[in-house]
Amino acid sequence: MKISLNGKKALVGGSSKGIGFGIARQLAESGASVCLMARNEAKLKSIINELPNKPGQNHEYLIVDFLNFEKFKIIINDYISKNNIDILINNTQGPPPGNSLSMDIESYQEAFDLLFKTVVYTSSKVIPSMKKNRWGRIINVTSVSVKEPLNYLVLSNSIRASVVAWAKSLSIDLGPYGITVNNILTGYFDTERIKELNKEKSKSLKISEEEVLDKMKSLVPVNRLGKIEEYGFLVSFLSSDKASYINGSTIPIDGGLLKSY
Repeated sequence: MKISLNGKKALVGGSSKGIGFGIARQLAESGASVCLMARNEAKLKSIINELPNKPGQNHEYLIVDFLNFEKFKIIINDYISKNNIDILINNTQGPPPGNSLSMDIESYQEAFDLLFKTVVYTSSKVIPSMKKNRWGRIINVTSVSVKEPLNYLVLSNSIRASVVAWAKSLSIDLGPYGITVNNILTGYFDTERIKELNKEKSKSLKISEEEVLDKMKSLVPVNRLGKIEEYGFLVSFLSSDKASYINGSTIPIDGGLLKSY
């Protein structure tokens, strides 16, 4: 099966590294023009040069800080007023780790702005042109913790669950326009984020980072971490016409980590 996204424009959040980068690279490989979003301009420039670039493609980047919602709105407004987005990948950096006893109300507000408000706002800006074209894809990068909360990630558990519930409602409203809205539940992937979290775990558990990683792998039935290109394959499929009947779904990509169904 060949996935073709020729002529499509994708806006990909958090795409200077990790899962966001894996998504952007595969969308470009499938023929889409990609606009990257992240804070580090040097990394964004470097990635632009790495992306597959076939005739008709035009890759760009936006320097955004998802933690600064007011400035984020200005940048997004300006860009989307000049560009029609066919594929929106809502993805940001994760909030700080910690359990429910370690977070104050300000921490929850910051996580809400980061994980929920940016998603809803960006989606609201791309929807009018998608409705006009009667075609669009909105894909939210969330976490397996939506189904099975990870105690050390209480902010992510709480806010990402809200994103999934909101997206289900949005999928019902947008389905008649040929626009699909889906969520991906992310398991353990070989990314910088996992390395950072494992470093914190090793300190709190007083074991080595290698032991933390081995324990993490042992929890996954396929006994390894996911690769970012595997994530990109799923997103490219969901972004294509071949997935037009998949709408309002929440799809795990976790190597079988989740015990629930």
